[in-house]
Amino acid sequence: MNPILVASGVYRSFGAVVAAADLNVSVAPESVVGLIGANGAGKTTFINMVTGYLKPSSGSIRCDGAELTALKPRRVTQLGVSRSFQIPQLFNTLSVRENLLVAVGIVAAAAHAWAHSELRPAHVGPATDEMLERFGLAAYRDRPAGLLPEGVRKLLDVAMALVVRPRVLLLDEPTSGVSADEKFTIMDLVMGAARGVTVLFVEHDMDIVGRYARRVLAFADGRIIADGEPAAVLADAEVRRYVIGEAHA
Repeated sequence: MNPILVASGVYRSFGAVVAAADLNVSVAPESVVGLIGANGAGKTTFINMVTGYLKPSSGSIRCDGAELTALKPRRVTQLGVSRSFQIPQLFNTLSVRENLLVAVGIVAAAAHAWAHSELRPAHVGPATDEMLERFGLAAYRDRPAGLLPEGVRKLLDVAMALVVRPRVLLLDEPTSGVSADEKFTIMDLVMGAARGVTVLFVEHDMDIVGRYARRVLAFADGRIIADGEPAAVLADAEVRRYVIGEAHA
């Protein structure tokens, strides 16, 4: 099976600081990949480069054969790569449903998007309402996003990324800022709604990584120091030293 996402020789520096050092990643369709590492290890930098928010200094990033490296975020989204953010990026004065409609409009602006029946004008409303139900957001549909509890804001941010029917979904710390009681409920909803989509998620909570990831990439100093099944990566001596540490042991 051909990979859906490929990063080849990706390098990025900020002055003397190397944030990505010759990254080579190949991800199969419908994979669920956890990205772990200490703060500043390069995880979010990698997501930002895949989604067009940051340009690599060198190297190539491709999705299903399409070159993403020089594209702006909106065009990357139109090509089937969506993301959520550590701090939800919402239109706070718009309702929950209106936020979803804006997300659909961004992708539907591309001519090819009308090939997806869910994004045709007659289907946008039902597709949006279906996403509200999937994420348990129907009760909040008319509430301004700025008045939502943090856990609901997180769900809406992910729902906005999924409502456009991406092939690849990148999540930056989907459970950060929510209570321990909420984290598994949120991930269950997210992973259920994302079934059939390739998912890469950044996470510091090793319980979340162990439960939901099928593959783990461990980052340190802009490098990938381990890549494999969660149990093997989390038991790796270098990962335990540079990533998990005493605080998460």
